Amino acid sequence: MSLKKRISATDSRKPYCRIVSEGSMSICKQAPFSDEPEAMLERERCDYTTRITYKVAKSGRVLRPIRVYADGIYDLFHQGHARQLMQAKNLFPNVYLIVGVCSDALTHSKKGRTVMTDLERYEAVRHCRYVDEVVREAPWELDEDFITRHKIDFVAHDEIPYITDDGTDLYAWLKARGMFVATERTEGVSTSDIVARIVRDYDIYVRRNLARGYSAKDLNVSFLNEKKFRLQNKMDELKDKGKRVMENIGEKRVDMIQKWEEKSRDFIDAFLLLFGREGRLSHIWNEGKGRLMQALSPPASPRRDGSPTSSNSNDNDDSVSPPPPKAGRYDFSPSSSTNAKFSNSCSTQDFSDDDDDDEHQSK
Repeated sequence: MSLKKRISATDSRKPYCRIVSEGSMSICKQAPFSDEPEAMLERERCDYTTRITYKVAKSGRVLRPIRVYADGIYDLFHQGHARQLMQAKNLFPNVYLIVGVCSDALTHSKKGRTVMTDLERYEAVRHCRYVDEVVREAPWELDEDFITRHKIDFVAHDEIPYITDDGTDLYAWLKARGMFVATERTEGVSTSDIVARIVRDYDIYVRRNLARGYSAKDLNVSFLNEKKFRLQNKMDELKDKGKRVMENIGEKRVDMIQKWEEKSRDFIDAFLLLFGREGRLSHIWNEGKGRLMQALSPPASPRRDGSPTSSNSNDNDDSVSPPPPKAGRYDFSPSSSTNAKFSNSCSTQDFSDDDDDDEHQSK
């Protein structure tokens, strides 16, 4: 049997798969809705007359794909949802996975408001790689008619009982018939946890969307809160710039430390030269202080002749440098006689002048 015939006989996803290489396939199209021709054709090809038990399905000896159904809300489709669908897809060797997604009206009446609309949730689920078919507006409680119409062999869900209004488990009758297969929940992640995370960090996400171009009206934020959030965004930008600068500095910190040490030595030497005990400023200060004291001190009193101070000073002067020797009184040298005559004549002339003056005054 050729490769194409083997794939068409065993793989129900042949209408929207393509062969990349021998033994491998790549999904190139989203899963169809249950009312689209591809899903309806696959449902018509399924022989649902024979009941398939869990043991037979596990053995892999079934000639047709095992039709497994899983349902849910799938709001904010996350890895927990994908992991649940992956488990359902791998319950048996050959599984055709049908996923039911509840509408907004039903979900809001049963569990409350959703973040995503039903159309968005339908699209999110049909683009999951494990899903083969999507049932829109899936019922909250499964019944025999729904199971038969979609030719469902097994229903996959976690083991936690879903209690109805009358206190019974939604999947109790499926468990009794052996058509229920349990899957494991992914701990630590759920739609409620994601919503709680957004509510807890509300300011952060509002600031994020404001920075991305959303208006305060789009986010239902008041004018004052908008200004506050924008200011916080600016502060965060400044912090980020500061961190980047510090990181760049950190790469060159060794060179900077060495240069700083060299500059610090020069700075210390210059400081000591100016402000040290023997520095320039000390000399300038001492000189200025001396001039200031000299300017502020009173002047010394004048000296008088004959005072003890003057006599003492004269004595000191005599002791230091004696006066030159005087010439003798009777000096017969020619020069001395000439000088004597000149002095005598001057003295005689002086006396005569004095006498003349006295006479004129008496007259």
